[in-house]
Amino acid sequence: MDPVGRDEAREMARRELEKQIYQRDRPSWLERTWNRFADWLQELMNRASAPNASGNDGGWFSVIVIVLILIVAIILVTWLLWGRGNPRSRKKALLEDEPSTAMDHRSEAERYAAAGQWAEAVRERLRAIARDLEERAVLAPRPGRTADELATEAGEALPDLADALRAGVQIFDDVWYGDRPGTPEGYAALRDLDERVRAARPRPLPPGDLVPAGAPPADGSAPATASNAAAPTSASNAAEDGGPRW
Repeated sequence: MDPVGRDEAREMARRELEKQIYQRDRPSWLERTWNRFADWLQELMNRASAPNASGNDGGWFSVIVIVLILIVAIILVTWLLWGRGNPRSRKKALLEDEPSTAMDHRSEAERYAAAGQWAEAVRERLRAIARDLEERAVLAPRPGRTADELATEAGEALPDLADALRAGVQIFDDVWYGDRPGTPEGYAALRDLDERVRAARPRPLPPGDLVPAGAPPADGSAPATASNAAAPTSASNAAEDGGPRW
């Protein structure tokens, strides 16, 4: 065999080491970047621990850089968690105090959808659902009802749509409190839910909640009848005239 020269041997070794089998344990670019950042941050912290010992104010510069990094990290975490980690952001009332009808909100929803404003369209369509349930006396009108409360209360009145109501409210929460963009698919889901709610009938009251006329109340007191109701009046008249009248 012909002897292998130095350059040829180097090239053969390079090609051999580039094979995938040798790359499995090599850190990814993200790991390498993070390791370099961690080493740089550790060096800054070492300098910041003794700012006067670094010379040329290098230690104080490290302290300033670390403080800036912490401020940026706090701002970033606050921005990412805004609307997700703060439960108070979901307590805003769904319906406004101004009088409106379900048809008003449906018209607004379609107008926003035609303009491509999907977040506003999703909100108005969910408001239409809430107002429709109040207009049909499925839910009692209650100022301050939130979207999550709407899903819970409407799910009890319409158990067949409970899961769909929670899914619809989740779309609304993701858009308005989760910083996610509104989409045509999300609005289509709310519009379909609105149609299903309009066609649904509330669950009838259980037999135990119905009390026949004249039946004694649950506390055992005597039922209020016409003769009983008139008795105090007759007694008072008799007292005024000096005796009972027959």
